[in-house]
Amino acid sequence: MNVFITGAAGGLGRAFAVECAKRGYHLFLTDINAKGLAHIQSGLKRRYPSAKVHTMACDITDGAQLQALLRYAKERSFRFDMLLNVAGIDYEGGFMQRDSASIGKIVRLNIGATLDVTHRVLEIRNHDLPFFIVFVSSLASSAPMPLKATYAASKRFLLDFSCALRQELKADNVSVLTLCPGGLATTVEAVQGIAAQGFMGSATSNALEKITRKTIDKALKGRYLYIPGFLNRTLNLLGKAVPRSLAARLVYLRWKNAQKQWLKTN
Repeated sequence: MNVFITGAAGGLGRAFAVECAKRGYHLFLTDINAKGLAHIQSGLKRRYPSAKVHTMACDITDGAQLQALLRYAKERSFRFDMLLNVAGIDYEGGFMQRDSASIGKIVRLNIGATLDVTHRVLEIRNHDLPFFIVFVSSLASSAPMPLKATYAASKRFLLDFSCALRQELKADNVSVLTLCPGGLATTVEAVQGIAAQGFMGSATSNALEKITRKTIDKALKGRYLYIPGFLNRTLNLLGKAVPRSLAARLVYLRWKNAQKQWLKTN
């Protein structure tokens, strides 16, 4: 199994790389963080000698860099069987508290670059075998999220897009799964954000090792959606059951104080 992972130097991407290496998969990892990629490559080779780990730093929002990366992979006959779209970004603060460059970066990476990667990798996949795609969305896709409006909307886009793509490519032996996790302790800032939410932050957070293992299992079984945690699945259902205007109001009340507390400590 040849697996392509974006955002591989981050917490979730690194956890996916470890899980795949445990299974003996061959990996092609990319991230904008070249130093982080080198670190994870050396760690994986040390822990899992049988796993082949290729890396190349790339800003996937730059079309020329992405084209060069995939040309590099193609020249080495790296035909992919699975794509894990992990790369993504968010900035804390309301819409008018962020500059337009930050807002644009969320959209370019979470949506534009993710679709670009998916389209290009599908073109060079192994057409003789089933192909698996995982999109990393978020529990934030369940309802409109004031104070995280752009991020939540970008993750909602991925949720809807992946559902449509799954149906569109089913006849081509392509399976698409969307992962919608709650909080993930991937960085110091993420840990602080979870803590600022109090009980709900810790109750909706997910363990990286567990969700990466189950995500791969569910993708291979052809599932279409994975929301880790009973409480998160309940919140997702509530988000669908109540009017979206009411959901937005309730989310705002939750996030207003939590985000204020988070921003105060940074």
